[in-house]
Amino acid sequence: MKLPVQEIKKIGIFRALQLGDLLCTIPAIRALRNAYPHAKIILLGLPWAKGFTGRFDRYFDGFIHFPGFPGLPEQDFDAKIFPAFIEQMQAEQFDLLLQMQGNGSVVNPMMELLGAKHVAGFKTAGHYAPDNGLFLDYPDHGPEIDRHISLVEHLGCAPLGNELEFPLSEADMADLRSLSLPIEPQRYVCIHPGSRGSWRQWPVNYFAALADFCIDQGYKAVITGIRDETDVTNAVISQMKNTPIDTTGKTSLGAVGALISNAALLVSNCTGVSHIAAAFKTRSVVISMDGEPHRWGPIDTFHHRTINWLKVPDFHVVFRETADLIQQTT
Repeated sequence: MKLPVQEIKKIGIFRALQLGDLLCTIPAIRALRNAYPHAKIILLGLPWAKGFTGRFDRYFDGFIHFPGFPGLPEQDFDAKIFPAFIEQMQAEQFDLLLQMQGNGSVVNPMMELLGAKHVAGFKTAGHYAPDNGLFLDYPDHGPEIDRHISLVEHLGCAPLGNELEFPLSEADMADLRSLSLPIEPQRYVCIHPGSRGSWRQWPVNYFAALADFCIDQGYKAVITGIRDETDVTNAVISQMKNTPIDTTGKTSLGAVGALISNAALLVSNCTGVSHIAAAFKTRSVVISMDGEPHRWGPIDTFHHRTINWLKVPDFHVVFRETADLIQQTT
C-alpha cells in the first residue's frame, strides 16, 4: 500500500452528500477498513449522516458535521462557523483525509486546510490537487460504486467486491412491525414516487398505473415516502383505481429498509431506496430522469432494470420490465 498500515491510525472520509451517494461508497469503505483494520475512520458529512455512521458502525467510528463550502449546493455555507470547523479538523490530526466528494474541482484546495498528514482523493485536469501521488484522475465513466473502488485501489487497498449493504437492526424491524401493515413477505410491491428535486420524479400517473398492475397480479402495493413527499404520494393514490397501503411519513429509514428487504419488487425513481433494494437483492424497476443510469443504476441488470427516461420516454418499456420482474417472482 502507498501508506503503510502502521502509519495510518486515523482516517477522515469527506462525503457530504445524500443517502444514495453514501451507499455507493460502502464497497470502497469496506476495502479501506479491511486494509486499515485498526484505524479510526470518521465521516465528514451532512447532519443527517450521523445516523448513517451508526448504521454502518462496522466501518465508521465517528462523525463530524461539515458546515458547507462555497460552490457545494447541498447546504448553505455559513462563513461564521467555518473557521471553527477548520480549527476542529486541525486538532483531530488525521493521518489520512480522503476526498470522496467528487472530482475535486471545488474542494481539493480546502482539503489541504484541514491539517491531515496525508490527503488523497479524486482530481480533474485544470484544477488544483496536491502533487503527492495520492490523487487519482476522476473516472468520469462507469458505475459510481466502481469509481470509488478505483480510488482505494489507487491507494493500494484490495477490493472486496462491489456489493452494496444496508444493515438492519432489531429496532428497524420493530419500527416496521409497529405499523401493523397487512402484508406478507414477497406478496407486496413498494412504490416510491418521490425523489430529491421534482425534475428527477417520473410522472405520478405512470406510478399509479404500475401500482394498479401489481395489485391486479395479486400483490399489495405499498406507497413509501417521507412526509415532505406527501403531495407526490397523494397524487399517485388519487390516480389509482385500486386502494394501496400508504406509509408516507410513517416510516423511519430503517423501517423502509426492512420493508424493501421483504418486498417482491420496488418501483422507484433513481434515488436512495433503489440502492437499498440493490443491497437486499430485491428486484427493482428504476426510472432514471437525470441521464446517468450507467452511473447510478444498480449494477445487476438482471434483477434490477434501470430505464433512461431521457432517451426512452416510453411507458410501455417500463411496463414490460415491470411485468417481466413480476413474472420472475411467481
